[in-house]
Amino acid sequence: MVMTLDDTKRQAIATKLADMKEVQNLLIANEQKLMSACNDQDVCDRLRDMMNDDRKNLGILDTVMVQYGVHSQGQETVQKMVEKVQEMIEGSELSLYEKVFQHELLKHQQVMSGLLVHKAAQVVGADVEAAITPLNTINFENRAHQEQLKGILEILGVRELTGKEAKQGLWARVQDAVAAVTGVAGSVISNTDDEVNIQDIIRADHNKANMLFVQIESSDDPQKIQEYFGQLYKDLTVHAEAEEQVVYPAVQPFYSDVQELYNEQAEMKVMLKQLKALNPTSSEFKNELRRLKDAVMDHVRQEESTMFAVIRNNCNDQQTEQMATQFKTAKSKLQQEMSAA
Repeated sequence: MVMTLDDTKRQAIATKLADMKEVQNLLIANEQKLMSACNDQDVCDRLRDMMNDDRKNLGILDTVMVQYGVHSQGQETVQKMVEKVQEMIEGSELSLYEKVFQHELLKHQQVMSGLLVHKAAQVVGADVEAAITPLNTINFENRAHQEQLKGILEILGVRELTGKEAKQGLWARVQDAVAAVTGVAGSVISNTDDEVNIQDIIRADHNKANMLFVQIESSDDPQKIQEYFGQLYKDLTVHAEAEEQVVYPAVQPFYSDVQELYNEQAEMKVMLKQLKALNPTSSEFKNELRRLKDAVMDHVRQEESTMFAVIRNNCNDQQTEQMATQFKTAKSKLQQEMSAA
């Protein structure tokens, strides 16, 4: 019987993403406190811009975690570190320079964690890499923030050591570095989480499913096939249920073919259950998998052509963004229910 495996590599990536979310919340809290403690308007403005980026990136990180589809708790050591840094930032023992220094170290940690997840995804599977692609935006922007924080540290440090102002030429170098880094940033998910529409989210799900089909078809390793099918089973089941809870009812008033989509997904759910009961090394499994892939790809083509078109023609940006938020929320709840079961 094909079952969802507790794959340690995928679980490790989920844990690292949970750790990143803990640190991301800490970065936002730190920036609020640092602004309150600083009387330099230029520095405060830069910290405020970083905080706005970090709040947006927290939304992108949530999207990545839902698209990835494997849930985990953060490490206890990271939670303890977060508590310790909070104490230092809120306390009076450190100077403002020293507090910003601790903040820059956190930014470095977040950059390295993001790069590590990206590199690990390349090794674990193409479906994982596709799911975490929006993380690139966070990685680039955190790297840009590091450059800005270096400039802030030089200004605050010189001021604390000498009582005089640092030469401001560093700001120009920082601006050049930031422009170079942010100029190449981008992802399937747009630059602000509020701009993500339902078409982006559904298309990302479709791309990941296609990646999993390719990986299953190209593998002769029974354990790998089980692993990939286990993820495909979860992803397709959750995707279908979330669409039926959120998307199809929303488009039904102006999309005459919506019942056909319901029917297609009902057939796919039956095929998924039948595949789950088969031996992954059997020829019957691969034959049934091809039938499922054909059905899924036909369904995908209909959604991305006709359904997406009627959404564009009948929904404004706010409605498609709200639908995306509701869809992600439904997916996250369904993923957690499947994990618990």
